[in-house]
Amino acid sequence: MAVSSKQVLSLYKQLLEKAAKFDNYNFREYSKRRVRDAFKDNKNLSEEKSITEFYNKGIESLAQLHRQSTISQMFTFDKLVVEPLKQKHQ
Repeated sequence: MAVSSKQVLSLYKQLLEKAAKFDNYNFREYSKRRVRDAFKDNKNLSEEKSITEFYNKGIESLAQLHRQSTISQMFTFDKLVVEPLKQKHQ
């Protein structure tokens, strides 16, 4: 089965969304950076087999990110100085 560019783009967006759900700033930024770097490094894949392998690894990574971000949300972390404060607008 050929993987379409639309499916790859959807996977990319899903991975970034899951990575953004980490409560810990360092884990969150590391995960987002890894996703962006992996897609940037593999943007020139042209063989269907290579694209399918990359896509399948991405699906596995998505499942892993889901598990890890869920676990991360079970614990509270102090905010770091570099994290922007969430301001409530009323």
